[in-house]
Amino acid sequence: MPWWGVASALLANVLYSTGFVLEKRALAALPALSTRQPARVVRHLLSSPLWLGGSLALAAGFAAQLAVYRTLPIAAAQGIFVSGLVLLLLLSSVVLGERTSGRERQSIAAILVALVLVVASLRGDDARAVARTAPPTTLLMIAVPSLAAGLLLYRSAERRARRRHRLPTAGVPYGVAVGLLYGVSSLAIKGVSGLLTTHHLAAAAGQLFRSPYPYLLLFTGATGLVLSQTALQRCRASVIVPVCTTVTCVFTVACGTVAFGEPLPADPLRLALRLGGTAVAVAVLLALPRHDAPAPEPPAGIPELSHEAR
Repeated sequence: MPWWGVASALLANVLYSTGFVLEKRALAALPALSTRQPARVVRHLLSSPLWLGGSLALAAGFAAQLAVYRTLPIAAAQGIFVSGLVLLLLLSSVVLGERTSGRERQSIAAILVALVLVVASLRGDDARAVARTAPPTTLLMIAVPSLAAGLLLYRSAERRARRRHRLPTAGVPYGVAVGLLYGVSSLAIKGVSGLLTTHHLAAAAGQLFRSPYPYLLLFTGATGLVLSQTALQRCRASVIVPVCTTVTCVFTVACGTVAFGEPLPADPLRLALRLGGTAVAVAVLLALPRHDAPAPEPPAGIPELSHEAR
């Protein structure tokens, strides 16, 4: 039933937003993380009970996402997942004290419009169009270049961030890079959901481990953990997570529809609603600021405090 899928997607949004906010709050109390020391990153993360609580919320969101992909087409599911950005921006403001800009507040309204458009495009027979698996060759031809692009973009953002006299980044390049990794992960989750069955468990498990899905999940999970937590510690959650989510959404809709061969609605109105929701998600990404505002200069005649004095 599509409405069961909608409810699961909204539950996943709550769990993911809560998890990211808890992790962000935990990261503020941890030493500076570096992607050059991944084992140290993992050790620090596992030492924080608050971070572990956030990761458990994300794991529960992953389970809800499996249910979504069994009942909703890819394009519809991703359009609803984007609505979670509203809750994320609200939580980051209330819990983390992060200020949202006027452009980010406009994005909240745009995200709600995207949700309405996508939900309006759903119909009772959509579950019949849900594909279960993708050809491995097609999947890998999409996944491997995308993973390489994400890693290269993250490395480039790291180099730029180390330059002196540079405006503090708002985290958009980091969000795009991690979004590409999680986009591949989303395709793998979609594939796993199609192979999971309560009938013939041994046969289903054998088919699963012969597919590329669990190995893509393992790579994107481990790599995404180190990259996303390092970026989340440095930048505002209200920018990192929306950008990451939007890129993941657009990537999954565009590449997943091709890889899994799920048909779009034949009815022109439903097609326009679904594509319109995706287009609004892209507009949200383009509207987000690329840099945080620089810190205000101290008044004339008042010396700036040194880092030690602060």
